[in-house]
Amino acid sequence: MRRDLPARLFDRPLWTQLHDLVAVAPDLVLDDFDAGAGFLADAEILITGWDCPPITAAVLDAAPRLTAVVHTGGSVKAHVTEACWARGVVVSSAAAANALPVAEYTIAAIILAAKGARELERVYRARRGGVETLTEYPLIGGYRRTVGVVGASRIGRRVIELLRPFDYEVSLYDPLVDSVEAERLGVRLVDLPDLLRGNDIVTLHAPSLPSTRHMIDSAGLASMRDGATLINTARGALVDQDALVRELVTGRLHAVIDVTEPEVPPADSPLYDLPNLVLTPHIAGALGNELHRLGACAVDEVARYVAGLPFQHAVAAHELEYTA
Repeated sequence: MRRDLPARLFDRPLWTQLHDLVAVAPDLVLDDFDAGAGFLADAEILITGWDCPPITAAVLDAAPRLTAVVHTGGSVKAHVTEACWARGVVVSSAAAANALPVAEYTIAAIILAAKGARELERVYRARRGGVETLTEYPLIGGYRRTVGVVGASRIGRRVIELLRPFDYEVSLYDPLVDSVEAERLGVRLVDLPDLLRGNDIVTLHAPSLPSTRHMIDSAGLASMRDGATLINTARGALVDQDALVRELVTGRLHAVIDVTEPEVPPADSPLYDLPNLVLTPHIAGALGNELHRLGACAVDEVARYVAGLPFQHAVAAHELEYTA
């Protein structure tokens, strides 16, 4: 993982727990497997993080005792290779732990969007005087506001769960979810065109796959209700960004965008200047002290493995076909 990550992931109590479980070199952090060839020979578990290089067949040859990978991030696609699955290495991910702050951020965005907070803040600052909210903005508010969730991923399901105490009407689009599962989740199952047309707020929680690239295209955006809000905390590739800009420039839609394509827009991007867009630099996922939740998840998984128990957050190879 990145050399700065362990100190951010593991506070002192977590380090103590980890050292009580396994023999770990306190200052050994590999960001290049070639540099750690001597240490790999004895490694039974790899604790990985962001920017971990691929665990190739050559790496596995240098680590003949390796049986488990415990990832402190979400997706393992970038570093857990086919060679790992062929070898029978078991894999765990902290995706569930990272899902919580993303879902929390999404809930906050939904509530603020329903109240028209971004628009009212802009008007209030510009006017420097009172706003007659009852007469000027009679349609704001969260009561029976409709929310469409795209993707019943870990995050999508957590968003649905967190929305339950509120008076929102929630619909879901996910081709892998059937009517029985939708009823269990307490949502109305719809196709994507109906979801885009029929909701005040649309929030994206689908994985970035070839099949989902630009799933929110110009036609879909044009079909959204006037005044609707699009929230994207998933991946920038899900949205045709040029088409989104064209819609936002008209002022017809609002958006909360935490992820873009590219990850950081160029300095001359119109995204920076749109008043009806909340643009944040990929902050929905675990940051700051939330990283300790990821570290705690990893330590818990190591404890289960040492005790001979299966991972609570195991990743199976076939899941990567439809997950991030």
